[in-house]
Amino acid sequence: MSLRSIKTIAKYGLGLLFLALLVYAFIPAAEEVDIERVRRGDVEIILEAEGKTRIRDIYVVSAPIDGRVMRVESEPGDMVHAGETVIANMTPADPDFLDKRSETQARADVRGAEAVKWQASTQVDRARAALDFAEAEYRRNEELFKKGNVSIARLEEAELQLKMRKAELRAAEADLQVAESQLESAQARLVQPGAAEEAGEKDIHDHICQVCVHAPVNGKVLRVMHKSEGVIAIGTPLAEIGDPTNLEIVVEMLSRNAVKVRPGDSALIRRWGGDEEINARVRLVEPSGFTKVSALGVEEQRVNVILDFIDPPEKWQTLGDAFRVEAGIIVDRAENVLYVPVSALFRENGQWSVFVFSEGRAVLRPVQVGRKNDQEAEIINGLKEGEQVVVHPGNAIADGVRVVERKL
Repeated sequence: MSLRSIKTIAKYGLGLLFLALLVYAFIPAAEEVDIERVRRGDVEIILEAEGKTRIRDIYVVSAPIDGRVMRVESEPGDMVHAGETVIANMTPADPDFLDKRSETQARADVRGAEAVKWQASTQVDRARAALDFAEAEYRRNEELFKKGNVSIARLEEAELQLKMRKAELRAAEADLQVAESQLESAQARLVQPGAAEEAGEKDIHDHICQVCVHAPVNGKVLRVMHKSEGVIAIGTPLAEIGDPTNLEIVVEMLSRNAVKVRPGDSALIRRWGGDEEINARVRLVEPSGFTKVSALGVEEQRVNVILDFIDPPEKWQTLGDAFRVEAGIIVDRAENVLYVPVSALFRENGQWSVFVFSEGRAVLRPVQVGRKNDQEAEIINGLKEGEQVVVHPGNAIADGVRVVERKL
């Protein structure tokens, strides 16, 4: 081969190499994507909502009378026993102060009551004197009757007079008791605040329990609503008592989600402060909802869903009344099905589709989707177990585009 032929071949070779490099330079590079396998397992439909714990039965201890309550010594967390632990000690309230006119009127009532008492006492003396005379007269007639000097009629008349005088004495004594009561009542209206203590009666600060307010049930003091000493009205709440081990969970759900929940549904209590999730069960979906304004100012209809703990108290014993929790209620479950991440799904021509990773390319494939939650979606048709799908496909991914798995 001549030198000229060798140069010609080399020239054409370099031209072809340059053309090949030029074509390669314009071939788009493979897109890096995240890939997940099609798996088989359980897909759970979970509704998430915030809630709080609540003691099932809370008892409010209230004042049984109008009066003065001593300082409540109980503190939140104290153990109490039904009918034994004294929550509060009460005494009757001090009387009201009298103004000048009321005091003058009360003193006049006292003087009038004293006069009535004196009059009743005089009537008792008169009745007693008449009775003494009737008794003596009866004894004389009885002696004369025995001697035959008076008739039986005379003796019976003396006996009648004796009975009448006894009755008159009893009536006079009753009138005297009424007059004494009226006098005491009139004198009581003159009592000013503090007069009882000055008269030597027991100080209200004595430790003797006068009106004892006992705990109605066994449990713990949850909160004290009235701590300091003072005069209060009947029915004033003093403290709340309950059993901290008898907890339930109240979850506020949007009404459109609450209609999917049924009593007996399982639930998981998350982000409550412990290391493990707590198992619970739906006991009640309240039949009446309520309106609540969201943080964005939107009115929402919400429904309370009541959950009971399933796990033993040792697992959640650090929870107390009105503690915040987050609950996930399982409203549906598909067992042993194929599923893919929800992020792999997208709509193509009105149908759910995915990109399958096959031989270095993304292959568009329509699928039929069943149950779906915020993480996984059940695949009824279109994929096989073990196939790889592209998750979070971007706008650069299309059918047939070369792709490569992104390295972490």
